[in-house]
Amino acid sequence: MSSNTPQHPVRDLRFFLTVPHACSYLEGHEATTLFLDPQESHSQGVYDALALLGFRRSGRHLYRPHCEGCSACLSVRIPVQDFQPSRSQRRIRRRNADLRLIERPALFDSEHYALYERYIHARHSDGDMFPPSHEQYRTFLTLDEHYSRLMEFRLDGRLLAVSAFDHLEHGLSAIYTFFDPDPQWDRRSLGTYAVLSLVKEAYRRDLPHVYLGYWIQNCRKMAYKEAYQPLEVLDGRHWRRTLPTANVSSK
Repeated sequence: MSSNTPQHPVRDLRFFLTVPHACSYLEGHEATTLFLDPQESHSQGVYDALALLGFRRSGRHLYRPHCEGCSACLSVRIPVQDFQPSRSQRRIRRRNADLRLIERPALFDSEHYALYERYIHARHSDGDMFPPSHEQYRTFLTLDEHYSRLMEFRLDGRLLAVSAFDHLEHGLSAIYTFFDPDPQWDRRSLGTYAVLSLVKEAYRRDLPHVYLGYWIQNCRKMAYKEAYQPLEVLDGRHWRRTLPTANVSSK
């Protein structure tokens, strides 16, 4: 299968648009989201094809931005075989070499939720996911599908981080990572290490890409994705390797 061409007939699927709402990333702008009709099949083949077209998963929904007059949100992915970790990323790998990684199905776990609750309160109390709740967590990060997985990061049994990701035919898709917000763990850069671990896992599984979701040139929250090089950007229906700042259209 080509990593640039969907093989599923996505033109036959049904989609719907949300009403305009406040953009979560660029202040003062409105956004519109294109969703796959929930009545449509969410089979692995459908998901694989839509991911190649820039769709993401949140809970049971597959979506992508579809904003009139704006193309600031760009889908990005890491080509695993050619990824070159920076000096800083190599240091982060070494600092976390003592962590144990455990893969699990994406099912609810009270220990996971307790860590998620602490993380949201400490790091994202001004965001869309605040205040956290059991229902919100379940809707967002749990899914009883074979491709939906969780990776635990433990130090001597203590849970430090959880990375939610999906196993696609053509790569691993990073959904969300949350970690212990205590400053004593800051030096480990657990968010970065979670991405590096997905790259390593994709390489082990002989998968060509790690999908990082959307990147916006003028959004500070998205800037960390530029650190993973080389990076591929979805340009229409084709993925092209380019510097993120080279040909990005912004609002």
